[in-house]
Amino acid sequence: MKLSVKYDISVTCRRVLQDQLEKLRIPHVINGLGEVTLQESLPPLKQQALIEALKEYGIELVTDQKAALVQKIKDTIIDLIHSEEDLPNVTMSVYLSEQLNHSYSYLSSLFSESCYTSIENFIILQKIERAKQMLAANEYTLTQISYLLNYSSVAHLSHQFKKTTGLTPSAFQRIIKKRTPNVVSTV
Repeated sequence: MKLSVKYDISVTCRRVLQDQLEKLRIPHVINGLGEVTLQESLPPLKQQALIEALKEYGIELVTDQKAALVQKIKDTIIDLIHSEEDLPNVTMSVYLSEQLNHSYSYLSSLFSESCYTSIENFIILQKIERAKQMLAANEYTLTQISYLLNYSSVAHLSHQFKKTTGLTPSAFQRIIKKRTPNVVSTV
């Protein structure tokens, strides 16, 4: 039997982090966007235990401040694009600057230096991933998806989708339909 699963990676990571910190009896507050405030200093043995516990789930502690800011940029973009709400009608440069309290030029330069791609390309990749999820769920039309992801037009979304995936949105949907067996309900 094959099950299809829908999950929110952000919620999942927060839950794993919460469980592991509680298991190690580390008093904390999860601030969101990949940041935790510890309510007491962490002895080296407990820190190593936490590192090992989180490693099992592919979660790493970031010690470099620049790397931490780059991760916050990614988390902010992912949280925004993959949230269930409509994207705000503010430009991403303004949004990121306001959320992270740095100028966009600094954020952009730091991101490009660290990731070898631009924030804009990362945003496009995340929007296309979100569009793929929405198309696969078959809950929205391409026009609705275009609107929800703040594209200026369906043509713009379709162009970026094809450029990123090599497929048109409709070809992607056809492939998904072929791969998804008809679900028979037994009531």
